[in-house]
Amino acid sequence: MAKKAGGISYEEIVRQVRAGDFKPVYYLMGDEPYYIDRVSDYIVEQALKEEERDFNLTILYGPQTTGEEVVNAAKRYPMMAERQVVVVREAQSLEHREMLSYYVQKPLASTVLIICHKNGTLDRRTNLAKEVQKAGIIFESNKLYDRELPTFATNYVRRKGSEIAPDACMILCEHVGADLNRLAGELDKLIVAVGEGKRIDAQAIQDNIGISKEYNSFELVAALSMRDVVKSNRIVKYFDANPKNFALQPTLSTLFKFYTDLMLAYYSPVKSEQGIADWLGQSTWQVKKNVLPAMRMYSAMKVYEIIGEIRRTDAASKGVGGQKTSDGDLLKELVFQILH
Repeated sequence: MAKKAGGISYEEIVRQVRAGDFKPVYYLMGDEPYYIDRVSDYIVEQALKEEERDFNLTILYGPQTTGEEVVNAAKRYPMMAERQVVVVREAQSLEHREMLSYYVQKPLASTVLIICHKNGTLDRRTNLAKEVQKAGIIFESNKLYDRELPTFATNYVRRKGSEIAPDACMILCEHVGADLNRLAGELDKLIVAVGEGKRIDAQAIQDNIGISKEYNSFELVAALSMRDVVKSNRIVKYFDANPKNFALQPTLSTLFKFYTDLMLAYYSPVKSEQGIADWLGQSTWQVKKNVLPAMRMYSAMKVYEIIGEIRRTDAASKGVGGQKTSDGDLLKELVFQILH
């Protein structure tokens, strides 16, 4: 579920709109554009039939319009339809935005006004925020944490009637990161490639996205969690020989996250698979595959030392200390320190 902000979630807005409960104004804001776009598009789709949109859908852009022009558009009446929809995109650049507060005090019942404010938020202390809260909905779309991405991807594929294997999901999320629009796009591509209703596996990721199913940061973590010297060094050697498929900083970020989570796992109140998963906010599959084996292989003190080594490697990669060492050699040295 998308995180709540302003007392309502993405899923709750969708349920209301699907039931025909349209608010006169929606202020959609935040640092994650994915949910802002999805809410806006879904309201338009449900509020207007396709044949009604030519005359009753107005799209304005913040940099090219003003608050007064938005108000004038919102005050128009629909033509041969129950309602009209006015969408303001890039509202973070809208001049005289506070003028909207006067309209929102007495909004037109036949208008649905959608204000899309990306890469930032509206100060909730302003008159506009207070009036929107009374008359409609303020929704804040926040960036997902890395640990939330596999759940997002799994649910996204499931809603499309397909399935993705846990390892394939982790590989893709590690590769794409927290750009939900790009992640959704890659998932759509995979669903089409393997066929609707079929399972997306690691081989499909390799064939269609170009990420090796054997040589990636996720598999490196899996090898290190088992303290598998041969596999770990084979992956590092592959990275060194294929610099186009390897970037040190994302790899260090993945390793840092894994070992800091591992350190937290030692302090889990419940040491069961489910208990640790709940404590870390991960799936039981992740805990079973990587965390529990690593807890058996590494002491807490060793993990503390590893985190320090990762920090030092990061500093060295940025030129701290004056030494010029290749990214491949830095990773080789780091993996040696982790394994021994």
